[in-house]
Amino acid sequence: MTVPASMPRLLAIMGSGETAPTMVKVHRQLLEKMGPPPVPAVLLDTPFGFQENAREIAGRAVTYFRESLHAPIAVTGLATSAEGDSAPFADERLVATVRDARYVFAGPGSPSYALRKWHGTVIPGLLVEKLVHGGCVIFASAAALTLGVVTVPVYEIYKCGEDPHWLEGLDVVSAAGIKAAIIPHFDNNEGGTHDTRFCYLGERRLSAMERELPDGVFVLGVDEHTAFILDLDAGTVTVEGRGVATVRAAGRSATFPSGETVTIERILETAAALARGATGGHAVDAGEHTAVPQASESVATASAPATSPLIDIVREREAEFASATKGRDMALAASAALDLERDVTEWSTDIPGGDELDRAHASLRSLIFELGRLSEAGTRDPREVVGPFVEALLELREAARREGRYEEADLVRDRLGQAGVEVRDTPGGSEWLIAGENTAGAEADA
Repeated sequence: MTVPASMPRLLAIMGSGETAPTMVKVHRQLLEKMGPPPVPAVLLDTPFGFQENAREIAGRAVTYFRESLHAPIAVTGLATSAEGDSAPFADERLVATVRDARYVFAGPGSPSYALRKWHGTVIPGLLVEKLVHGGCVIFASAAALTLGVVTVPVYEIYKCGEDPHWLEGLDVVSAAGIKAAIIPHFDNNEGGTHDTRFCYLGERRLSAMERELPDGVFVLGVDEHTAFILDLDAGTVTVEGRGVATVRAAGRSATFPSGETVTIERILETAAALARGATGGHAVDAGEHTAVPQASESVATASAPATSPLIDIVREREAEFASATKGRDMALAASAALDLERDVTEWSTDIPGGDELDRAHASLRSLIFELGRLSEAGTRDPREVVGPFVEALLELREAARREGRYEEADLVRDRLGQAGVEVRDTPGGSEWLIAGENTAGAEADA
């Protein structure tokens, strides 16, 4: 394996979607800059290490890298045994793995938990070393929160009701000359009738916390499914994805749209200008940044909030399905259902913050149900009429079985059965016949 004589020094901050299709392009571009494949890559699992499904989350990331990026990635962290004791030589293995990696990735979980584990260890120094001597650090979601001078304890404030406060961060971004509090999920809108922007803080709490920032420290916000990429060699910042990056100081904000590349110096100058009260350029008052409906307002009359990319895809497939069934084009309707099944599979490696994946699965089930209902009349016609539609549904059923989604596979079989189509699983694959065919055949044989 050829190692680049001088590796680029890159820091990518993702607002969310770090293992979603929306960030595939960003990951690929960053991996390509790290030299020929396979690029030594490592996932730091510490932020979600306390979760009972930690192995599942890590497995999703490994699958995402393997299937979407065609790249391997190792998993490491501050390992502990079931009793809470450190595994033998865990720290030594961690140092060796991160030291030799060119691509260091961390994502969802709890920022306060990660800080408790990382403070006083070699982790901050290893990350800074990558940004000084060469390598790519990609921190997203909870992990991104830890990169700044201070960190938002999200769960403690939003879920447990603690007073808004900062925790001491890892201050890794200082390696790029930036003194900031990093806040991902900056445009979050899961609250609906209440403000959950700024990683669930909302304007009121962020404003209070902003007044407690150390002198010269500003807020750097990154929208969901958006990447803020710093090239320390070039001294530039590039925004990629579906949202914007926001520099905020003294309650005033300036945004940098996706596709824009500016110098790191410009980011610092913008923060300083906002702190002085300048409002030129991109700057807008923070209160005008995004309209948020008040609790007394009707959701129906409030401005429609942005949705997640997956939900946008689901609605697009639902519209395609509705249009196809309205035009009596059942082959096209089945195609829309199959496309949605493929989309759900592609997004299955993501760790969504809400119920997006559940919503997508529910939509897929509803399309299958509707296809079965619409096929009832058709099953009374000859096989050549219903055959293409049944085969399309069986293809969908087989894909569900391969993915272990047996409930959906059974739903396809049951709905076909209710429509008069019997499905039989044989060693050679699934076979089907219209109800009554087998009896007629048996009588003929007799």
